[in-house]
Amino acid sequence: MKLALEQAELAFQADEVPIGAIIVGENGLICGKGYNCPISLNDPTAHAEIMAIRDAAKFLKNYRLAGLTLYVTLEPCIMCFGAMVHSRISRLVFGTPDTRSGVTRLLPFVNEMNMNHTFTIDGPTLENECGSILTEFFRNKR
Repeated sequence: MKLALEQAELAFQADEVPIGAIIVGENGLICGKGYNCPISLNDPTAHAEIMAIRDAAKFLKNYRLAGLTLYVTLEPCIMCFGAMVHSRISRLVFGTPDTRSGVTRLLPFVNEMNMNHTFTIDGPTLENECGSILTEFFRNKR
């Protein structure tokens, strides 16, 4: 999660909402990383998780990311959750909860959908550190 926080700091420096993500293999190899950049890329899908998934898929030369863990500083939205399902991520670890649009609020509905892939979800992890960078960013904006 500390490496995901480093990615969040890059987003902060770029004046993007500071969310960072990394994807790690079972052997500890970092396969992908990313941070929020929808403003700078003019791409509403350029969330940290999506950028890390794209990076890992390119690195591994495979659109399936089975056996990998995605660490992200903020609980994912439903769009990013869908990308994790389609990429076949094996595990998600999130930093701070997103009480407004985080996917864990929707899990009862998602589970009813009987999706063809599921993964383990763990979190919050380093909640204070992950939340404080967001708080500082939005405090500076106001």
